[in-house]
Amino acid sequence: MFQLFLRARTPHFLRGRFSEEQEFRARSPERDAATDQSRIEAIMFAIEDALQAAEREQSGLNRRVEDVLARAAVTLGNGDDEYLEREALDNHHQDLFDREIQNGQRRLKELASSIAHYNFIKAAVLCRFPDCRPAGDSR
Repeated sequence: MFQLFLRARTPHFLRGRFSEEQEFRARSPERDAATDQSRIEAIMFAIEDALQAAEREQSGLNRRVEDVLARAAVTLGNGDDEYLEREALDNHHQDLFDREIQNGQRRLKELASSIAHYNFIKAAVLCRFPDCRPAGDSR
């Protein structure tokens, strides 16, 4: 008889004992929205940071390439037959300038492509999450 009593009372005892653990409790919708917003802001910050770094590199490199072009033009000379009478040292400097210019222009093309990709990613995030605005955007 005692065993029947225990069998009948055990589920009620356990249900009362562990009822707090069995209840499902969700966070408030405001807290969920704030969490989602902070995640999107972190993504937008990373995209903006990469975009600004690439634009700064492009600007600086563009100035340096223009400087090398100007120096190469000065050493090139302006005579019609300048290339026939040029000294070996001047030829060597022209070859160095040429390599620097080619490397700079190659990198500028890469940076232009990367900047376009970053802008596309930024537009895609803003399209998917229209409530998120980048930092400093007052629209």
